Amino acid sequence: MFELKIPKSRVGVLIGKKGETKRLVEKNTKCKLEVSEEGDVIVYGNSVDEFICESVIKAIGRGFNPIKALNLVNEEYLLEVISIKEFTGNSDKKFRRIKARLIGTKGKARKVIERLTSCDMVVFGKTVSLIGKIEMIGIARKGVEKLLSGSPHGNVYGFIENEIRKIKTK
Repeated sequence: MFELKIPKSRVGVLIGKKGETKRLVEKNTKCKLEVSEEGDVIVYGNSVDEFICESVIKAIGRGFNPIKALNLVNEEYLLEVISIKEFTGNSDKKFRRIKARLIGTKGKARKVIERLTSCDMVVFGKTVSLIGKIEMIGIARKGVEKLLSGSPHGNVYGFIENEIRKIKTK
């Protein structure tokens, strides 16, 4: 058994209509969940199943659609959570600017990273989260970190393409 907390605004998403999502998560992770209105989640199961369930719940809490979060049941997939505040400090103006840069006009930057790496990306609150296959998640993370550090979009996309080419030639 272990406990974790998700944002109050994501409790309804975790539970779903008439508890459907909660039951789906329980079925796929072989765990039992208790969810409070405040966002406290208690997970019961064996340690391996609990570990998988924790990733799924964290992903839902970080803004992912529950169906995409359930990809984490597959051992080939990982969840990465990156704090935007680590790159912006306490400046709200810088935070808003960098967050907007990361998403791009009409979501273009986010979509390009998702398309190139086959990873799902969500910018929620003060974090950017990624779900993807193990070999691609590291590339996506480095690309996101480069954008957060101020690298031009074109350079980041080129970096991602080069890294993927390296993997494919191995």
